[in-house]
Amino acid sequence: MSIKISQQFDSGAIEVLKADSANQIEVNLRKDSHADIHQWFHFRLQGARGQDCTIRFMNAGQATYAKGFEDYQVAASYDTENWFRVPTTFDGQVMTVSHTPELDSVYYAYFEPYSWERHLRLLGEAAENPLARVSDLGSSVDGRDMNLVVIGDPKAAKKIWVIARQHPGETMAEWFVEGMIDALLDDANPVARKLLKKAVFYIVPNMNPDGAVRGNLRTNAAGANLNREWMTPTLERSPEVLCVKNKIHEIGCDMFFDIHGDEALPYNFVAGNEMLADFTPERAARQKAFVDQYMAASPDFQNVYGYAASKYNEDVLTLASKYIGHTFKCLSLTLEMPFKDNADLPDAYVGWNGARSSELGAAILQPILLSLD
Repeated sequence: MSIKISQQFDSGAIEVLKADSANQIEVNLRKDSHADIHQWFHFRLQGARGQDCTIRFMNAGQATYAKGFEDYQVAASYDTENWFRVPTTFDGQVMTVSHTPELDSVYYAYFEPYSWERHLRLLGEAAENPLARVSDLGSSVDGRDMNLVVIGDPKAAKKIWVIARQHPGETMAEWFVEGMIDALLDDANPVARKLLKKAVFYIVPNMNPDGAVRGNLRTNAAGANLNREWMTPTLERSPEVLCVKNKIHEIGCDMFFDIHGDEALPYNFVAGNEMLADFTPERAARQKAFVDQYMAASPDFQNVYGYAASKYNEDVLTLASKYIGHTFKCLSLTLEMPFKDNADLPDAYVGWNGARSSELGAAILQPILLSLD
């Protein structure tokens, strides 16, 4: 049986240069559909069972975040449900995977994908719970639904917003939200039960559905980086941000979390609002308290490694968490998870993955509750 590489499925993305034999496969990272960004990949290899495969990513050194491939291991799966890491090297120019598939078909991806089908199932399961409602805020550039999950009583005193996957290739963000939603809807979870007496959650599990399906890393179907659109979103370029931003202004916001993934840093951390001119000592103390409480709730979370406060000075208010923090004077954070592994608590077999992201999502409920108290 000859080998074959395919990518004609949800989030599939690669350019095949050579696939004549299992030990001489050459591919290129494909651009985002409407932007000059190379990073995300997701493809299927067939016909290589028991063969020593060598897959070379020829343009990895020209990737948008090439440092993301340093000390990185590619994710693989036979059934698209259980993912593991395979031996990977990067010499600064070419990234090479060496793997002997045990079955006839194997999938490789930059990170464990979160499919559109699973996204729709998450919405459906939430809608079946009497504590939750799912509504439509508008449409993406390609016409996909922009859905909002509301959990709790809208009359509750505190309004908590959580958005994920502004950058669609950061799939760990929707895994995080899935874990958080599952915890919120768990009748046996005492933290969730107490929290929902005080607050209502407004959750957008996928801010960039078009980019997710197209296999983009950072942009939507118009080529927009949604996390640079919060000052002046438009219906033509960033309708996804426009409809969510309008809803936040309509409802109000007391706490905001924007969930992401970071290519280079092998840690879980948050980026706050320290760079804002109106960031008061009181808000600084509240932000620090939240971080401390999150570390107590999850050993996977830390505050030693992260972004410098000056990282986004030039375009600061175009970013979701900075715009919301400035506008509503509330606790507003960007949460980052790794594509690689958590260096503080590594797992060589799976690295950082969907399940671990979900656990971190469930763990955020405790620091939110303590912050409200």
